[in-house]
Formats: sequence, structure tokens, C-alpha cells
Amino acid sequence: MGILKNNLRRLRFEKGQMTQQELAEALGVSRQTIISIEKGKYMPSILLAMKMARYFGKTVEEIFFIDPNEDQ
Repeated sequence: MGILKNNLRRLRFEKGQMTQQELAEALGVSRQTIISIEKGKYMPSILLAMKMARYFGKTVEEIFFIDPNEDQ
């Protein structure tokens, strides 16, 4: 089945070494939320995923993807 992964950390660094705190403030969430999403310990709501996509100028699928090689 796979596990949900994300490119959030890479996208932050592509946006000029953006910190987790800076991204959290831009999206109106806590730094802990960003940390948990990056580590794969928390799945964001559809609304938050869409805010992230809009912020980075990407689609949700470009940020979040299923890794078929890893089981849950």
C-alpha cells in the first residue's frame, strides 16, 4: 500500500533556506506542526496541504506522495 511522504524540507531549502518557524508563521500553524509533517508523524488537513501548495507554487501531489516501497 505504501506510506505518505513529502518534499516539504526540500521545498523550504529551495525557497532560500527557509526555517521551519518561518514556514509555520507563513501558514498560520505552529513550528511543531511543520516538524511533525516533515517527519511523517502527522498528516495535514486538506486545507493545510492546499495552503502549502499555494505557498510554494506547487500542486499537492508535488509536495505529498505515496512511497509504494514502504509499508505502513
